[in-house]
Amino acid sequence: MQSAFSSLDWAVFLSYFLILGTTSIILSRSKINTSREYFLSPTAVPMFAVAVSVLATSQSAATFLGVPELSYGSDFTFIGFYFSSLIAVIFISYVLIPKYYEMRAVTVYELLESRYGESAKKQAGVMFLIGRVFASGARLYIGALAISMILFSDIIFTHVAVSILILMFGALAYTYFGGVRSVILSDIIQALTYIGAAVAVLIYLYYSLEHIEIFKTLSEHNKLKFIDTSFDGNFNIIGLLSGWLLLNIAAFGLDQDMTQRVLACRDKNEAAKSLIISILLTIPVVLLFLSIGALLYLFYMQSSVTQSFDGEKITIFMYYILNEMPDGLRGLVTVGAIAAALSSANSVLGAMASVAVEDLYKPWKLRKGETDEYHFVKASRFAVLFFAIVLSAMAILSYFWQRYSDLSLISFALGVMSFAYTGLLGVFFAAIFTSRGNQTTVPLALIGGFVAVLALQPYTFGITVGFSWQMVIGTLSAFFIMLLGNPKATIRAN
Repeated sequence: MQSAFSSLDWAVFLSYFLILGTTSIILSRSKINTSREYFLSPTAVPMFAVAVSVLATSQSAATFLGVPELSYGSDFTFIGFYFSSLIAVIFISYVLIPKYYEMRAVTVYELLESRYGESAKKQAGVMFLIGRVFASGARLYIGALAISMILFSDIIFTHVAVSILILMFGALAYTYFGGVRSVILSDIIQALTYIGAAVAVLIYLYYSLEHIEIFKTLSEHNKLKFIDTSFDGNFNIIGLLSGWLLLNIAAFGLDQDMTQRVLACRDKNEAAKSLIISILLTIPVVLLFLSIGALLYLFYMQSSVTQSFDGEKITIFMYYILNEMPDGLRGLVTVGAIAAALSSANSVLGAMASVAVEDLYKPWKLRKGETDEYHFVKASRFAVLFFAIVLSAMAILSYFWQRYSDLSLISFALGVMSFAYTGLLGVFFAAIFTSRGNQTTVPLALIGGFVAVLALQPYTFGITVGFSWQMVIGTLSAFFIMLLGNPKATIRAN
């Protein structure tokens, strides 16, 4: 194991944070007058900037370090997930986005208010917030764990906690003052940083394999497969067109974390273009990381690799960073991982704050007579700070839970949004495609989708069902619960 950062690595690291600090000041200068401006920008955000921001938000430190593992251990079939994403965003662009813009929505859950009443919006918002606390807190922990390994060469609690604070302060630097506009524009910087780091690694790896016929060797070892036509593969065609497709519809169309920036576009056409372009940009980026994994397979083909660090299982890319990366490049890859983590962390702060303020707090305050818009701007910033503390606490809890519990909180927490998604999908599909459902069936459907997926987990009843089928079964469960609801009940209630 190499020693901690060299002077050159620290120089790269500190230069990145100097750029981070400078740009956060510049991007936070826009005057914010209303909570709507804070969450959707005072002026329309350029379409291409939104597209890059969606790309950056869909990535994380876990993605940065984990995607190479997929091609290292298997092949390139993971890329099918993003073709499934492309189908999903086309559906979202034609079905959901026009409805959001017609309503001038600040959060996507306002659509449910128009169909089932204010309580439905609140319930969907609460489901989103609960899922996000677990999922994003766990992702923050994973990013901090990786940074602690690289920066300090250990994963003791104090160093992991420092790494969590580094990530959260970086996220707050953009989100707290400038709102979503600052986040979107900063995501361009983060995307360029982690993509640049990945390109540098790929080039370095390529030239370190001069004695190997790369494509011929990969082909001989069945590593260049892009399409899975089997029935049991993780990313087979059936799964990509069913459960994975549902997951992508939920992630890009029903999750405020992703859709918030799409709602900042000039109009529904710009928003639709930004979503589709974001996926078209993401595909080559994912291919870049899969290529790193394939080259790492060649690099370690004749070696014995133990993918662990202080008892913690690590990805092959992390193993390579810790053991093989030269000075300077290691610093660049570190800031790449930080950039990937920040691009997801700052967006989730804004998304959670928007749901808490616009869907929960603001309606309550308006009923009490509070109409001062600047009060809601201050409340929005307070919410951002509050959720920064909550996510940091969840990340710290993850550290202890992973060590003292038989149940892997990380494995569970990373799938929590999938648990929440099934209920949201069932409710939204009923709202859009049927006249059924009411304010009574909405919470039952949200809970029903969650429980259906929970029941299919191996640690619940010992049932083993593929993730794709979990999404299908959970969504159908929630949808059928909604169909039981008499629509007249909502009409009378409203």
